[in-house]
Amino acid sequence: MRPAFRAPFTAALAFTAALTLTGCMANASPGGAGTPTAGSAATTSASTPPNPSSTAGPSTEGGQPASSAPAPAALVTYTFPDGISFKHPADWRVELFKAAGSPFVGTATVYDAGGAKQATVYTGQIADGVTSPVTRTVFESAPVPGLQGQPAPTAHYSFYVDNVNDIAKYRMHLTAGVPLSGAEMALDGIIRVGDRVLVADVEFIDKPFASDDAAKAWLASAEGQALKALLLSMSQS
Repeated sequence: MRPAFRAPFTAALAFTAALTLTGCMANASPGGAGTPTAGSAATTSASTPPNPSSTAGPSTEGGQPASSAPAPAALVTYTFPDGISFKHPADWRVELFKAAGSPFVGTATVYDAGGAKQATVYTGQIADGVTSPVTRTVFESAPVPGLQGQPAPTAHYSFYVDNVNDIAKYRMHLTAGVPLSGAEMALDGIIRVGDRVLVADVEFIDKPFASDDAAKAWLASAEGQALKALLLSMSQS
């Protein structure tokens, strides 16, 4: 195993410890630390806690893709205090864990209508990343329109699988540029937005797909398309 390489813009998905000591949990609600908005009457609910028995992210059963949320009828926008925003289905909800207010540092956790954790989005001024040797197969990648014009490399939505020692690790998240297929040293996705950093990941359970074909089938499902749309909707005002 090669030694970890620290990303040039320093330290902090190890921000977790600081979050635990100094952060405070706040459900997303109008007028809260993050502001969900919508073009219709749909709003983000923050009154129902996640179902403890349904905290795993996208998963499959018997090798077949499964969706815990129906196709969304409408979208709402969640906005962080620092202006980073994203869209999600109206019947999903967002909880904000705030570590600091000035400058703002926090993590939004996105739950689907059934209470399953689907994605996390971190925004702050520091982030930590390491590289590791992998053999990667990229299924899909596309630039994020709302994050164009930010420092290079350009933010992309990406869905791929990394194979390490015959173990497949599926990832759907924001990447700095287009991830390359083949053997490489892979760096976790850290996006630069002005003088800030952004990290956004879909939360998969261990071994979510029986095969790459099952992963591609899940991507075409309502759940897969909703999470793809969430990542592609990221923007900064």
